[in-house]
Amino acid sequence: MYKGSWKSRRRCGRRSHQQIPWFRQHDSNESDNTGTLQSPQDSGPGDDESPSTSSSTAGSSSVPDLPGYYFDPEKKRYFRLLPGHNNCNPLTKESIQQKEMEKKRLQLVEEEKQKKKIARMGFNASSLLRKRQLGFLSNTSYSRLAHELRVTCMQKGKVHIQSSDPSALASDQFNLILANTNRDQIFTVIDIKAGGSKYSIINLSSLRIPSLTVRMHENLYFTNRKVNCVCWASLNHLDSHILLCRRGIAKTPGCATLLPAATLLPASLFAHSHPAVDQPDMLCSFRTPSAWSCAWSLNVQANNCFSTGLSQQVLLTNVVTGHRQSFRTNSDVLAQQFAVLAPLLFNGCRSGEIFAIDLRSQSRGKGWKTLSLSHDSAVTSLQILREEQCLIASDMAGKIKLWDLRTMKCLRQFDGHVNEYAYLPLHVHEEEGFVMAVGQDCYTRIWSLRDAHLLRTIPSPYPASREDIPSVAFSSRLGGVLGGPGLLMAVRQDLYCFSYN
Repeated sequence: MYKGSWKSRRRCGRRSHQQIPWFRQHDSNESDNTGTLQSPQDSGPGDDESPSTSSSTAGSSSVPDLPGYYFDPEKKRYFRLLPGHNNCNPLTKESIQQKEMEKKRLQLVEEEKQKKKIARMGFNASSLLRKRQLGFLSNTSYSRLAHELRVTCMQKGKVHIQSSDPSALASDQFNLILANTNRDQIFTVIDIKAGGSKYSIINLSSLRIPSLTVRMHENLYFTNRKVNCVCWASLNHLDSHILLCRRGIAKTPGCATLLPAATLLPASLFAHSHPAVDQPDMLCSFRTPSAWSCAWSLNVQANNCFSTGLSQQVLLTNVVTGHRQSFRTNSDVLAQQFAVLAPLLFNGCRSGEIFAIDLRSQSRGKGWKTLSLSHDSAVTSLQILREEQCLIASDMAGKIKLWDLRTMKCLRQFDGHVNEYAYLPLHVHEEEGFVMAVGQDCYTRIWSLRDAHLLRTIPSPYPASREDIPSVAFSSRLGGVLGGPGLLMAVRQDLYCFSYN
């Protein structure tokens, strides 16, 4: 019975090839049309999406997509696909997608080594300088285009990390890195192989080109709780603390912890396990439900306050007085940021809504929600621009949009970002005019803030996986005040630097 059914399927397979008259006609030039992939920089921003299956590659050469079958351009024939994972038959949609993504990544890595990309066609250093001398470019436009040109020419170098525990660097791996306001220090959360997390600070003033060496100042204090979100806090002075929101375990509730940044620099243990709240130099902890997001206020009308985005709730806490104010919402709050010029707290929700809370209003009254914007998917990150007239937000559908807060309209969209379900941050650097984001495909993309042009796509040093999505931070002063801008990328146990030449 089994052999007969196998022979019938074999005859059907032969018959299906005979019924397709174009199969042999396209046989000779099939490998030329499907064997190569264009790089995202050469083909434009729209071609940067990762293929779902290799049928998309076959589709580019007029080979039809047959449901349940995969066309191999190398062997020039169709293969049957089985659903899910099967050790006996590795030919699944997931394996094909992973193979194509790795092939594309290796090709882009090789192109990064061989040649330098250009941000825009027809622009190079000499042409920009010439146009500036002739008066065709203003100083602002020249500076912006010069930054775009230099960011496409950044060269990758591996950073050597000096630590008090060198053996731990081989086993522990980076969870996230976060630059402070001046971008001269990087706060890191490191996952310990034995379980739990530890924290450290990297001072970028010691980072010199070409000898890339930094000192990691670690604190021996670590926790077995998962860190949900983190941000820099300015309690005594600018970026004097780090605000950590950690998840609860069993009967232990979650907590929001203010970690003094100065205690990390000498790499010493905390001297007080239960400090008083009126001693801001000490470690302060506040019990709170597990938070999706957090933000520190630099607004004078919410001084010494931080916000946590919870499930269908926004909790505003004063560090000095301990006073709390709660605002009920209709969805989980996944992203937050305080405005500085206006007394507003902007929030991005799982429902796709972006709304602002008037900090002068009472939570139980009406009118505390001042504006509302809408995305089609859950908002994972948002940033307010310097003049506070625009806001840029990203969602789980891979959409990055720039909103005008005066007209409530979308000004432009940054195409190419890849996300389906991950909680991914967004980085905006107005001084250099960049927007940066790491996609779920582990590619780091850099856009022009002015016109949303995709400037560069940087592949990960490792194959793409859910556990190895890089964490990036951009610094304007690598190596101190006289240093130039550059990008730092942390993945697994490694730290890489992409610096201006």
